[in-house]
Amino acid sequence: MKLSILDQVPLTQHTSTRSAALSSGLQLAQDAEALGYHRIWFAEHHNSTSFASAAPEMMAALALERTSRIRVGTGAILLPYYPAHKVIETMGLLLAVHPDRVDTGVGRAALSDPNYAAKIASLVQELGASHATSNDEPVGGVWVLGAGGSSAPLPGTLGAGYVHGHFLRPAGGEAATAAYREAAAHAGHRAHTTLAVRFVTAETEGRAHALAEALLLWRVRKDFGQDGPIPSLKATAGYHWSDSERARAEQRSQSLVVGTPARVRTQLLALAETHGADELMLNTLTSDPADRLNAYRLIADELIN
Repeated sequence: MKLSILDQVPLTQHTSTRSAALSSGLQLAQDAEALGYHRIWFAEHHNSTSFASAAPEMMAALALERTSRIRVGTGAILLPYYPAHKVIETMGLLLAVHPDRVDTGVGRAALSDPNYAAKIASLVQELGASHATSNDEPVGGVWVLGAGGSSAPLPGTLGAGYVHGHFLRPAGGEAATAAYREAAAHAGHRAHTTLAVRFVTAETEGRAHALAEALLLWRVRKDFGQDGPIPSLKATAGYHWSDSERARAEQRSQSLVVGTPARVRTQLLALAETHGADELMLNTLTSDPADRLNAYRLIADELIN
C-alpha cells in the first residue's frame, strides 16, 4: 500500500500569515520524504482565508528543489481556468528538471468546462510522449481528481490515474473507482487507483478527538459562510456549539477518520479495500504544524515502517 499526502497548505491560528503557511507546507514535503511517503501534492484554492496555495505548480517546483526522492505534484490544477498547452509547458518544464518525479494532478471542482476531456487527453498525450514514466505510474504522470464519480471513467480510457476524494464525498466512491478500473481494463491500460482520505490521529483517543473537534468547527463555520483559519484547540475548547452547528458537524464527521494510530490504520485499510485502491493519499488539518507532522509520522509508523 503506497502512502501519500495531499497538502492544502492551511492557514491556521498557529500559521496565520501566508508566508508562515507556505513555509510550513514546504517543510512538510521534506518531512514526508524523510518519513517514507511516496508522493506529496499541493492543492489549488483562490481567494481563500483557509488555504494559502493558489498556484500548486509553484509549490511543487519549490518542494522539488528541497527534496530528492519523493514524487511531488499538483492536487489539483483547476483545469477549467487554463489552456491545456500552458499546463503542459509548465509541468513539462518541471519534468525536464526532475525526470519521473513530477505528478500532474488536474480537476475541475464545481467549474464547468466543455473542453475538459479534450484538455486531459492533450496532457496525457503530450506529457506521455515527451516524458517517460516508470511502469508503476500513469502515462505522463497525469492524474484526474474527482469526487462525484462522473469523471472517473475518463482517465481510465486515457491511461491516466484516478484519485477519488473520499473526504469531499464519502458516499458512492466504490462505484466511481470501479468505473475507472473497468474503463482502464477495456482500453488496455493499467489502472492506478488512489483514495484521498482526511484523517486525524494522536497518541491518545482523547487528543485525536479534540483535534477532530477543531477541524470540524472550521468545516462547519465554512459551511455557514464563515471561512477562516483552522482554529486552535484552545479556541475550540471554549466554543459553544449551536444545535444546527452540531448537526452539521455530525454530518461532516462521516468523511473523517479519527482515532489512535492503530484504529485509523484499520479504517484506512478497510476503505482502501472497499474502493479497490492501491494507494492512500492522506490529508489532515490542524492548527499547530507540530500536530499535523505528528499525525503523518504516527500513520507512517503504522503503514510504512
